[in-house]
Amino acid sequence: MTTLHFPPGFQWGTATASYQIEGAISEGGRGVSIWDTFTHQPGRVMGGTNGDTACDHYHRYPEDVALMADLGMQTYRFSVAWSRIFPFGRGAVSLEGLAFYERLIDELLAKGIQPALTLYHWDLPQALQDIGGWANRETVDAFAEYAAFLYEKLGDRVSRWITLNEPLIFTMYGHRLGVMAPGQKDLRITARAVHHAMLAHGRAVRAFRESGVAGEIGITNANSSFEPDDDSAETAAAVELARDFETRLFHGPVFGRGYPASVLKFYAERGAPFPIETGDMDIIAEPTDFLGVNLYSRQLIRPGGPTGFTSAPPRLPLLPMGYEAAPHSLGDFVRWVSKEYGNPVIYITENGVCDNAEPGPDGTIDDATRMELTRGFLAGLHGAIQDGADVRAYYMWSLMDNFEWAFGFTKRFGIVFTDFESGRRIPKASAGMYAATARANALEV
Repeated sequence: MTTLHFPPGFQWGTATASYQIEGAISEGGRGVSIWDTFTHQPGRVMGGTNGDTACDHYHRYPEDVALMADLGMQTYRFSVAWSRIFPFGRGAVSLEGLAFYERLIDELLAKGIQPALTLYHWDLPQALQDIGGWANRETVDAFAEYAAFLYEKLGDRVSRWITLNEPLIFTMYGHRLGVMAPGQKDLRITARAVHHAMLAHGRAVRAFRESGVAGEIGITNANSSFEPDDDSAETAAAVELARDFETRLFHGPVFGRGYPASVLKFYAERGAPFPIETGDMDIIAEPTDFLGVNLYSRQLIRPGGPTGFTSAPPRLPLLPMGYEAAPHSLGDFVRWVSKEYGNPVIYITENGVCDNAEPGPDGTIDDATRMELTRGFLAGLHGAIQDGADVRAYYMWSLMDNFEWAFGFTKRFGIVFTDFESGRRIPKASAGMYAATARANALEV
């Protein structure tokens, strides 16, 4: 057995998102979000379920924070439900909603756990969607106001801020493919949503700098490690197009490189130009302090399709989410993104494994697949760090099983098992493995 030591000061944590765990959708003055609307539309969610109760974290947060403390977690990434603070997206404030997050943050700090607050994890207030949502530039203004309000109210206790979670997913899957909220399928709306989301990120960063709050801010992007299906030059070009459309589109503007020309051309030729106004790209490029990396697997790429690239058939075993079991992908992507953008500070803001292991006869949960793949992901990450990548934290997705968006309650990512009937939490075997890794700041492989 080999011990892989992580750098001194490396942080270990877990991650969640508001709609997936909180429940209490009508309590504390919370307004309606697009995910409330979407999940109550027939046929949208597997099993016809919704996040009305989810994990009931709104009421059970002290228990959940105690769980994190028992596992030796040093940091916790969570998101604020925008409509819990501004029920209508802007204007009237719910002080009761704010008080919930103040209690959560105080509980974390009392247990020695650093809060990492995500401003937006997909649950746009429905009132803003009613006027166009991310396709409407007014949503950018509303987001900047919301961000500034939270900096003012929580900046004395929160020092790590994330603007947006995975704009690739909520723009493409929500506005182009229609399989996530708000369930639209419109290329013109997608182009507007992408640009306005990125502009909202930049406005939030600028507001953070203007607030004078001490701390750091960045964005979290969704990623795959793209690999060629064969060794041909045509396939190599297709891989670069995949990176343009799914990676550089959301990273490039943040690092001052603008949107990829291939992507702008694709949208413009189809009557869906990006609504870029003078000064927008400078705002999006407002310097950040770190890059949040979310990654679960790789994608094999071959030439084809209207964008010039398409996914090749998988070659590795598939997990319940349909991903390939590809633990090498995390280290590979971290190396690539570090080289591409000048070695930024990186936090792995999500990485995890869908393993639907259930309690055995003795009540224990042996999620062996999660443990095996987690070791592989972390070993690959350790290798990337050894190669010079500046990675300073890792957040396991997820603390507990939760509402997995359009998959409902059918996919389990937690290191803690959630009994959705009773609400009972049961740490899995992976929780013990991850806790040991965090306490030792080292991985046994």
